[in-house]
Amino acid sequence: MTLRELFQHIGENPNFILFYFLIIPIAAIIAGVLGKGEGHLSPWKYLYATLIYSVSVPGIFAVALNAYFFLFQRGDVMQTDVYLQILPIIVMVVTIFVIRRNVDLSLVPGFDKISGLWFMLFATMFLMWLLEKIRIVVFSYLPFQYLLGIFAILFALIYLGWRKFVK
Repeated sequence: MTLRELFQHIGENPNFILFYFLIIPIAAIIAGVLGKGEGHLSPWKYLYATLIYSVSVPGIFAVALNAYFFLFQRGDVMQTDVYLQILPIIVMVVTIFVIRRNVDLSLVPGFDKISGLWFMLFATMFLMWLLEKIRIVVFSYLPFQYLLGIFAILFALIYLGWRKFVK
């Protein structure tokens, strides 16, 4: 089975993915109501970590997939798959917002690592996009020290994200 076939199968049978992406924010809302003011304590913070990771992995994958389709493949926005490219991102943002209302995200175990992964992914995707857009003509018009500075800053951002991820 190829990735295209998997996406097509999910698009034709969206029940499981809809259930998955509806149950996680509902669980975050219920946990926020039941554990009001106790989000930093032991059972709740691990539940929140599980919920954040459960939406962040598909959400990050959807962002990377969107970046690939729109930046590198120059895909048509009208061909966007709502279940695989939009829903995971919306649910990730909503779930993190709901959880943040009840607990400081720095107290959730592993949140610094997932935010480092987000940061590293976005910096890497930006670097890949920049490298694709730069043509040899740009090298002749752009002073070399500026080019080195841009790459140094991008690699520093990637390194900082990586340190947050593995720390």
